[in-house]
Amino acid sequence: MRRLFIFLILAVSMALTSCENTQEYVLNGEAITVQDADTLCTVPNQWIAFRKDISLKKAPSRANALIAADSKYWLWINGEPVVSEGSLKRGPKPGCSYYDEIDLAPYLRKGENKIALLLWYFGKSGFSHEDSGMAQLILECPAIHLSSDSTWLCRVHPAFGTAGDPQPNYRLSESSILFDAGKDIPGWQTGEIEGFYPAVVIRSTLGELEKRPIPQWKDFGVKEAEFEYREIDGVQTAVAELPYNMQMVPVVTLYDAEGGSPVKIQTNHLYGGSAPGIHCEYITKPGEQVYENPGWMSGEELQIIAPEGVEIRKVAYRETGYDTEFAGKFSCDDDFFNKFWHKGLRTLYVNMRDTYYDCPDRERAQWWGDVTLLSEECNFAFDTKAHLLTRKGIRELCNWQREDGSLHSPVPGSYKSELPAQMLASVGRYGFWNYYMNTGDIETIKYAYPAVKRYLDVWNLEENGLTALRAGGWNWGDWGDNKDIRLIQAAWYYMALDAACRMAELCNDIDAIPLYREKMERIKSGFNNVCWTGAGYRFPEYEGLTDDRVQALAVVSGIAPEEYYPAIFEVFKDEEHASPYMEKYVMEALFRIGQSGYAVERCRKRFSDMVLDPYYTTLWEGWGILGKGFGGGTTNHAWSGGTMIVLVRNLFGINPLEAGYRKFSIAPVDGIFGNYEFSMETVAGTISLSRREIDGKVTWTFDVPKGTSALVTLPGSGKEVTYRAGRHKCTI
Repeated sequence: MRRLFIFLILAVSMALTSCENTQEYVLNGEAITVQDADTLCTVPNQWIAFRKDISLKKAPSRANALIAADSKYWLWINGEPVVSEGSLKRGPKPGCSYYDEIDLAPYLRKGENKIALLLWYFGKSGFSHEDSGMAQLILECPAIHLSSDSTWLCRVHPAFGTAGDPQPNYRLSESSILFDAGKDIPGWQTGEIEGFYPAVVIRSTLGELEKRPIPQWKDFGVKEAEFEYREIDGVQTAVAELPYNMQMVPVVTLYDAEGGSPVKIQTNHLYGGSAPGIHCEYITKPGEQVYENPGWMSGEELQIIAPEGVEIRKVAYRETGYDTEFAGKFSCDDDFFNKFWHKGLRTLYVNMRDTYYDCPDRERAQWWGDVTLLSEECNFAFDTKAHLLTRKGIRELCNWQREDGSLHSPVPGSYKSELPAQMLASVGRYGFWNYYMNTGDIETIKYAYPAVKRYLDVWNLEENGLTALRAGGWNWGDWGDNKDIRLIQAAWYYMALDAACRMAELCNDIDAIPLYREKMERIKSGFNNVCWTGAGYRFPEYEGLTDDRVQALAVVSGIAPEEYYPAIFEVFKDEEHASPYMEKYVMEALFRIGQSGYAVERCRKRFSDMVLDPYYTTLWEGWGILGKGFGGGTTNHAWSGGTMIVLVRNLFGINPLEAGYRKFSIAPVDGIFGNYEFSMETVAGTISLSRREIDGKVTWTFDVPKGTSALVTLPGSGKEVTYRAGRHKCTI
């Protein structure tokens, strides 16, 4: 009977295998899981406790453990936390997984050591995760001869379950967590363990394994928050205001004399973007107790609903997030743009974790229209560790390319539809090429270029020189109305070809360059000979109002000649159809045509509601809140922070002229702010620029990192000057 059971285990695991496990593993340990009621663990939202005790003759100086899991894990050694929410959402490639590398040596000691691991199995795919079909763990630490095998003890943790309605919408792979304190296993990480039994060894369905390319999460520690009682939707609710919209786990101290009472914990973003997100529920035990929910949520408020008889004694939170520093600094004498920058930073940071997100509440998905803007904003906001998240996203997008050459996002996960305009933006000048210019990472470009070339080949040009309409799975050009989609696609394709020319040169694909350039000329001719009306660009068959997005793309791409700028400016004054996502390109175009004053005026007008809103600390998806916004209207969409990019690239004129800032420009536009200071961290070092005006004299101060040079053009100087490393001051 035992042999038959083992045979059935192997048969089930082989049937669930999502890719052939014939590759060379970095991890040699066996995958283990729990057997529950004669079945393997395939139940969604399952929590498994693993325990292994080992004895060491001496404490090692280094003990690297390689850990792969579906889906997340928490690790303790001798009761001390080592990893919190380890592992990345699954899918570096279809059917494959990431693994962590953790040095266990600082936590190990001579003699007995107790190793405990709690595994959270999502059990469902979403817009940022691909389910492997089974809860499983692989762990190997050769330095201490530790591997995942049948000597590990495990059990389904009885206290965890699934919280009640509302259930998270289908985009999320996470479930809302229920924890019943009366069913907890006190001290299981270090004490005597009862109800545990040997782990079941299985053939892994994790697929090919890739090393985690980004850091473990940053933990800001537990901080207390003041709370008060309010009535929300007719229910008395304890509300704790957080300093800003953040990724955090609630830490709540309660007292219940009898126990068994249900407590609901959520944030004000439970219905962010209309579709429900994550909350949690806690069932009390008798007496005072502290509950820290393991799954993170986001929002500006913690909201706790407890029944009569349960006393809420303290509310706290543990903020976590992507491990990067807020290295970029900006301040000016215009309070509107100071607020814009601050909200932009907070929106950006709450949308970074396993991947870049469009929003942290409704879906946590790596839509590449968002990533194109978020990854550029990161260049000015954070230290260079943020580049690792962009690199990860680029590789994932390429790895998920379909056999027909088409690209789609968000990936990894269950969404399969191509959004043509977003894909072109991703692989083009503002996407992949921009990453290269900011990092100098030629290896990633060499990795990505074959996928870029294949994708551009799926597009066709018509006799008029413009791209044939490519509907993809979702022909989304932007939120809102009056989208001249044929010209939106053609302009993005033009810029993708431009980037491909540059990538081809780096990758020595010289024969492709003339073909790319010939297509670019045809598209430019189609724009200017077929679609220019004298009062703006319009595709001949387009019947809506003149699209400000198309005029912007024509300018920033270089398609529009300078003599068209006055007419295009009139369009920008009359038409406001772009969403906050595309408004960045309108603002950039206004700077390029010499209308910086109006660019700032239009930005202030269009973004005032969200920038000056006293409640929300982040920027919105659309121009209105929730139902008034596009696409459900979340209030934390970092694509709305594109103004940050324009301030740096166009107002301050700081741009890399050679990859990795070996050479860069400083060419500020004057007449917008009186005094300001800006600094950013680059792979070459810190670049800064400040303006100070006293008694009619303007002093410009700027820093040029060691080993670089800056081409500086200051207002009123009338000349371009090359500066080498150091701090420089110029008074004009």
